[in-house]
Amino acid sequence: MEAIREMTKQENRSSAEGARRASGAEDRWPFDEPPDPEVPERPERRKFTAEYKIKILAEADACKTHSEISALLRREGLYSSSLSKWRQRQRAVELDALSPRKRGPEPDPAVPFKKRIADLEREVERLQLKLRQAETIIDVQSVPRTLERGGDNPNSDAVRKMKAGPSKPACGGRLQTTPSCIC
Repeated sequence: MEAIREMTKQENRSSAEGARRASGAEDRWPFDEPPDPEVPERPERRKFTAEYKIKILAEADACKTHSEISALLRREGLYSSSLSKWRQRQRAVELDALSPRKRGPEPDPAVPFKKRIADLEREVERLQLKLRQAETIIDVQSVPRTLERGGDNPNSDAVRKMKAGPSKPACGGRLQTTPSCIC
């Protein structure tokens, strides 16, 4: 093998010596490093920066013929579909930038939820009022029964509630998780 290398080196030196020196390529035997047999399961997707895309679009716009554009695409390893997609996106961005904008602050996305919460809180207050009224009516209706049974005690709970009228809970009618709240 060494002998073959030496012979090949001597044959190639005469014809390609100047080209090797000019290119800076070192004198290598082509079979020193075997190729990597590993093939990736899935090829990696190429990612292009915005600057690169703008540069390629400018170069493509400067081309005068289809053959120049084809040469550009071959040189960069791109497809014409990539070029057309980039142009579409560039036009869409330009149109979006030129379209009139709505003035004023951005709308708060939580506003519909806040309105719904306020509506529900009002409904809870209304229902609590109806509940207190219903409890008062039930208490008033139960007083004559207690009096019929001989419960003429003016200190009974039903009589006291009837004389006092509707009571307001400690939380002020709002739902709270406090020990004093019985809403």
